[in-house]
Amino acid sequence: MGIYLNPGSKGFKESIHSAIYVDKTGLIAKTNQVINTRQKYLCVSRPRRFGKSMAADMLAAYYGCGEDARELFEPFAVSNSPMYWEHLNRYDVIKINMQEFLSMSRDVEDMLGMLQERVTAELKRKYPGATDSDKLIFVMQDIFAAASRPFVILLDEWDCLFREYQQNQKAQRQYLDFLRAWLKDKDYVALAYMTGILPIKKYGSHSALNMFMEYSMTDSGELAEYFGFTGQEVQSLCREYGMDFEEAQMWYDGYELLVHSRDEDKIFSMYSPKSVVESMMRHKFSTYWNQTETYEALKIYIQMDMEGLKQAVIEMLAGQRVPVNIGTFSNDMTTFATKDDVLTLLIHLGYLTYDSRNETVRIPNREVSKEYVNAIHTMDWKGIAASIQESQHLLKALWAMDEEEVAAGIERTHQEMSILQYNDENSLSCTVQLAFYSAREFYTMIRELPAGKGFADICFVPRKQHMDKPAILLELKWDESAAGAIRQIKDKHYAEALKEYQGNLILAGINYERKTKKHTCIIEKMQWGQDQ
Repeated sequence: MGIYLNPGSKGFKESIHSAIYVDKTGLIAKTNQVINTRQKYLCVSRPRRFGKSMAADMLAAYYGCGEDARELFEPFAVSNSPMYWEHLNRYDVIKINMQEFLSMSRDVEDMLGMLQERVTAELKRKYPGATDSDKLIFVMQDIFAAASRPFVILLDEWDCLFREYQQNQKAQRQYLDFLRAWLKDKDYVALAYMTGILPIKKYGSHSALNMFMEYSMTDSGELAEYFGFTGQEVQSLCREYGMDFEEAQMWYDGYELLVHSRDEDKIFSMYSPKSVVESMMRHKFSTYWNQTETYEALKIYIQMDMEGLKQAVIEMLAGQRVPVNIGTFSNDMTTFATKDDVLTLLIHLGYLTYDSRNETVRIPNREVSKEYVNAIHTMDWKGIAASIQESQHLLKALWAMDEEEVAAGIERTHQEMSILQYNDENSLSCTVQLAFYSAREFYTMIRELPAGKGFADICFVPRKQHMDKPAILLELKWDESAAGAIRQIKDKHYAEALKEYQGNLILAGINYERKTKKHTCIIEKMQWGQDQ
C-alpha cells in the first residue's frame, strides 16, 4: 500500500467512524455502470466542503486492490447493487490531491515533474522489472501490458491550478495538455474521476479534456444526490439530534439540482454537509460553510464593473430570481465578458443556485445571504447596507402598526435602490422585500401566494420557532391607493391562506404614486370571523 498507489481505506474509515456519516455509497453503483466503458471519464465539480474529497476516499477504498474492504461496505447501500462484487478491490488505484503537489512546487513544470516522479516510484516498487521507462505514461502502459490490470485514477482538487494561476494561460494549457496525454484514449484507464470546484476549462471551441462527462452545479445529472446532503437526509438528522428541520431549511437549503430521466425529472434540494454537520454537533444554527473562506472572496466578484451586476445582486438580496445565460462562461476565474459570467462563477462557488428550468439564479439560503451582507458592509454600497441594517427597525414598526414609519422606511429604501428601474409593481415588490430583509429571521417570505380568489403579493409566514409573531399579508399598488390594497385583500379573501394564524394576522396595503414619488401605507389587524 502506497501514498498515491492503492492508498487504502484510511480516509473512508475516518468518514464512516465519524459522529455523523450519511451513506453516499450509491455513487459507487453509478461509477460501476461506466467503468471500463467509453463513458469512464467523470468530472464532478461542487463548491468547497460539499463532500468531494470524502467521495474520492470512498472510491479509493472500494476499487483499490491493496486491502479487503468487504466489511467496510457491507452495511451500506452499494453492497446490494448488481455489480458490487464484480469490481470490489479489483483495480490499482492512483489517488492524487493536486493541491498537495501545487503547494510544494515552484511552477507548473515542477508540479508535474514531482507528481510523475512520486507516482512512478511507487509503481516500480509494486511491479519491479515490469518497465525500463521513467515516463509515467510508458510505465503505466508497460505495467498494464504485463499485469492486465487497468487503473482507477482519482484526481481530487483537479482545478486548483486554475485558481492559483488565474492569469497564467501558458501554465493552464501545459497542465491540461499533461492530463490529456496521461488519460485520453489510454487502455490502462478503467476509470478517471476528477473532482474540483470549477468545470473543465474551455479553450476556443473545445476543451482539451472533452472526453469527460461533467457533473456540475449547473448540470448535476444523475449524480446530484451524492454531493451534499438531501432534504430527506437532513430531516433524519434533525430528528436524531432534536433540531428543527424548518430552521435547517431556512439556513442551509436552496441548492436545487435537477435530474432528467426517461421516466420523470426529479429535483434534489441539496445542503452543504459542512454546515449541517456542524449545526447538529453544536446544536445551533449559524454560519459554518462560510468560515472556510472569508467574504473577501465574494466581494471581489460582486463589485466587478459589469453592467447590470449590481442591480442583479440587489434584486437577489431582496429575494428575487434573476435571469442568467451560463453558456458564455469559460470555466475560469478571470475571463468575464458580462455579468452572466460572474453570476455563473458564483453558482459554481456555491454563492448562488441555478434553476435550469427557467434559467435563473438566486441566493440559496440565509447562511449565504449573510455572506453577501458582510461583503456589502465593507464596500461602497453604503445605501444598500444602511437599508438592510434599518430593516429590523422597519419590521418592528410594521408589528406596531406605525403606518407613517413603514411608508417612510420603504421610501428610504427606494431612494437607495435608485439603480433599479422603478416603474411597476414588480420593482415595488423588490424594494419592499429588501426594506424588510431582517424579516427572514422569523418568517418564510412568499411572493404571489395562492390565496382565496387570487394571489397575495407578499406573505410573511411565521416559522415554527417564531409562532409568537403575527402573520402578515402585504398587498402592493401602483398609482392607486393603499386603501384599495386593503380592500382587495378582504374582497378576494386572501386571509384564507393563513387560517391557522387567526387572531394574529396583520394586513398592510402599500401604494406608490409615480407623480409625487411617495409611498403610502395602511395597516390593519385581522379579526377572524370579520371581513375575511
